[in-house]
Amino acid sequence: MHTGVLTKNTFHSDIYTGTTRDYWLYVPNQYDPETPANLMVIQDGFWYLDDERPMRLPEVIDRLIEQGNIPATVCVFVNPGIVESPIKAEHHPDSQRSFEYDTLSDQYTRFIVNELLPQALEGLNISLNPSNRATVGFSSGGICAWTMAWYRSDLFGKVLSHCGSFVDIRGGGKYPYLIRNQAAKPIKMFFQSGEQDLNTRYGDWALGNKQMQSALAFKGYEHQFEFGTQGHKLGHGAKLLESSIKWLFTDSDERH
Repeated sequence: MHTGVLTKNTFHSDIYTGTTRDYWLYVPNQYDPETPANLMVIQDGFWYLDDERPMRLPEVIDRLIEQGNIPATVCVFVNPGIVESPIKAEHHPDSQRSFEYDTLSDQYTRFIVNELLPQALEGLNISLNPSNRATVGFSSGGICAWTMAWYRSDLFGKVLSHCGSFVDIRGGGKYPYLIRNQAAKPIKMFFQSGEQDLNTRYGDWALGNKQMQSALAFKGYEHQFEFGTQGHKLGHGAKLLESSIKWLFTDSDERH
């Protein structure tokens, strides 16, 4: 059971016209308004909150802070937008979730940075140092987490991706090429996939993640890739969650 304060809110976007979404703000007990806190922005937020699912991220954050492994870290859990007539298929390229998460553009990042975070973080003292700010997500949310840092590495320097959809739902298979052919960005990434990950008409998730690992290594990115035996599920990532967050934030000690 988490010990901090978790509040639920609803947001109406102008960038994604006609959408509403739930989001949750988690402020740990160790938050000190005199000290800029770390920040994590989590896509498919409810999946990382739900007690019936394996992640239960607020509890992990509490333990890491209590053990002195990470600084006080505020978390914003964001759900995909809801439209009037949604397409419910998880990986359908015309669904609102896929439109927001799988698209290779800065649109979702602008939504988070310019619209949602100013409301969600109002009154809180949050570090602007990208080494203290992470993006998180599973599947399409995993590639979205990378996209946020790719377009705004000045604001998000850490990425945690679980079974990220680095396939061609909306062009995500291009990332290994883009990484290899552009100047390296100051991004530190932890990601995982598994032998039984998805293999569909959009591509092979395991292969896509392996190609990401190869491209990141080629360009000298600081990264850690864990490849297991599980499928397109949260279980493997949940087992790695505590150690992966600790590793991501090992260098988050310079504050501004």
